[in-house]
Amino acid sequence: MKLVSFLWQNQRRIGVLKSDQVIDLTAVDPEMPHCMKALLELGDRGSERVAAAVEAAGDALDLDAIQLLPPVAHPEKIICVGVNYADHAAESGMEPPSEPVIFNKLPTTLRAQGDEIVLPALSSEVDYEAELVVVIGTGGHAIPKEKALDHVAGYTCGNDVSARDWQKNKPGGQWLLGKSFDSFGPTGPALVTADEIDDPGKLKIQCRLNGQTMQDSSTEHLIFPVDELIAYVSSVATLKPGDLLFTGTPPGVGMARSPAVYLQPGDEVEVEIEKIGLLTNKCVGAA
Repeated sequence: MKLVSFLWQNQRRIGVLKSDQVIDLTAVDPEMPHCMKALLELGDRGSERVAAAVEAAGDALDLDAIQLLPPVAHPEKIICVGVNYADHAAESGMEPPSEPVIFNKLPTTLRAQGDEIVLPALSSEVDYEAELVVVIGTGGHAIPKEKALDHVAGYTCGNDVSARDWQKNKPGGQWLLGKSFDSFGPTGPALVTADEIDDPGKLKIQCRLNGQTMQDSSTEHLIFPVDELIAYVSSVATLKPGDLLFTGTPPGVGMARSPAVYLQPGDEVEVEIEKIGLLTNKCVGAA
């Protein structure tokens, strides 16, 4: 099932994406939460209500009649993993890490399918990073690796947009701020529920810039797979429903090219992940 968050008649709603239409779950069940995080907090009761609403649904809304929002618009945490593909580590001049490299993005980075990536005047080296994003369903602390996937609600596409000049050249390396300019976290278009994905470690992942393939890999090349990442992070921080985990980017990023390729106003960036979907965003200059 593909769950989406959207605006319709200035109201936040939850729906199920079916081709080019959306089943408005809120219209079928007035008691349905209007926020994806609140829905995930219901656990199995939420899943049962969604299934019942889909069964009872009548007419659907056309995609062009609604405005898609990030699947989880207000997560408590956005956790990211650096250098999690060995070949990306090599192109970045780094040794593959012995433990996951963890940082985070601020929630104000989040944008949806079709939203603009705003290139800030404060940076001239903004880069793309296609990533598989894990959406936590059942929270927990010190989650065992063998049970980690039971805590996953689903997956979505993400673009960990990065200001390399901030990340690399500021004193101490400003990873948080370099990754956290407003609009630097597009996700979507939908949250694909975990039951649709047999193995998150066997998904083709691509990034295209203006139609040219820049990244082309598979999540089978992750150094630390999804279950290991969840166990590692949760050993320190309690995970909550709706938390997002960006799992790292494969090789082909702009900074590693010769000459380097950075995003420019008018560029269109596509992130496509097998069985998950296609996320498309255009770049604009800062106003």
